[in-house]
Amino acid sequence: MNNTQHTHLHLNFPPESFSPPGENLMDRRKFLQNSAAGITATIALDEVAKASASERIRVGMIGAAGRASALNKYFAANQNAEIASIAEIDSARLGNTVETVTKLQGKQPQIFQDFRRLIDDNSIDAIVVGTPDHWHAIPTILACQAGKDVYVEKPDGHNIVEGQRMVAALKKHKRIVQMGSQHRSTERLKSALEYIRSGALGRCLVAKAWESTRQGNIGNPPDSTPPKTVDYDMWLGSAPKRPFNRNRFHGRWRWFHDYGTGDLGNDGVHRLDMAFAALNAACEAQGDEAVSLPTKISATGGKWYFDDMQEWPDTLQVTYEYTSKTPKILTYEMRIWAPYHYHGESEGAVIYGDKAHMTIGNSRWRVYGNRGKLIKEVKGGSNAAAHVANFLDCIKTRNKPVCDLETVGHPASVLCHAGNIAARVGRTLVLDSKTETFVNDDEANQLRGRKEWRKPWELPEV
Repeated sequence: MNNTQHTHLHLNFPPESFSPPGENLMDRRKFLQNSAAGITATIALDEVAKASASERIRVGMIGAAGRASALNKYFAANQNAEIASIAEIDSARLGNTVETVTKLQGKQPQIFQDFRRLIDDNSIDAIVVGTPDHWHAIPTILACQAGKDVYVEKPDGHNIVEGQRMVAALKKHKRIVQMGSQHRSTERLKSALEYIRSGALGRCLVAKAWESTRQGNIGNPPDSTPPKTVDYDMWLGSAPKRPFNRNRFHGRWRWFHDYGTGDLGNDGVHRLDMAFAALNAACEAQGDEAVSLPTKISATGGKWYFDDMQEWPDTLQVTYEYTSKTPKILTYEMRIWAPYHYHGESEGAVIYGDKAHMTIGNSRWRVYGNRGKLIKEVKGGSNAAAHVANFLDCIKTRNKPVCDLETVGHPASVLCHAGNIAARVGRTLVLDSKTETFVNDDEANQLRGRKEWRKPWELPEV
């Protein structure tokens, strides 16, 4: 049980917690398909044989729909976890998730609208943040200050400044913080990195990540009235006050500067992190120094295809240059209007060696040699169960998780934020890796954070 003294935003709570959903539970043998972030995960709705109550980690879930719906299932299905509470700002999105969690763990969680109820509950050990990007940082920081460990979805924050503040909080309060790049925990990626470390690809200087999965046109609907089931002002949080529009809300918020990070921060963070991990595995094989944050970032692209309300690019190319003793290049390509695959994958990463190259997709990796000859293929999924298990294990052991926010998650997020900033200013940026600022570029540095975090949801000091 956590008894750590902590500080947080002292605001009046909204009305009391939501009423629990009805008693219509799903069929016992029904399977759930989770397609969030392009990942398919299947969980049997049998009640899980839990560890003893004293050994279970009590978890508070922030969010019940979208990616948070899948996370609720993964945590409820883990024998070492118990979801004690769920905070969901929109009561209309609670029903199925609460029913599923109750069925899986044999106990119904408490339901709240305001996530601070979970932060203030000293019986809760860990917080899971499955919210839109603009709501990642504040709950994570407050949870760290409250002595709780955190699993936060990717990217770490809405911007670089938020990510830095999150890292500072985990370091100061000695917390375990896992970012939700679940590929890091899959046997698929682990085996791919092991193969690269063997040196079989030869000398590697270039890696690439891409997205070519077609997204839809979201149109230009007029502003309207927010649903009565949601506290819309709180949903906006630290973002600027704006009229409600269904395109700037559930599911589509990621395409707007106020709340999301575009597809580079949405799916691209996975692919970039895979390419980055592959490049570092090659450095290890070659005896080169490891790559971290790049020295130079250049980008070209924009919103060139869709005629709709989206603000982030739908067409983008980013180059990350590592100018060390052993120079390397990492690139990212986005064509979210393409109905076809690239390198045989709709989204993925590739690392090029002078003997062979490896393509890493969501369900396999393949190695090709001279004249396109297939040398090796290994299949494997992207299920997040192992990533959740790793986080829970690290809560007990206090070891760093596989996607530790400080050393893995935040650097991967900075790649995304820096790429987006380079595209917005339209020029090559020079990055100071120690301060994560752009050298002699005031315009770019202003995009490292918000002009202001709207009161009362200011970014907590650490």
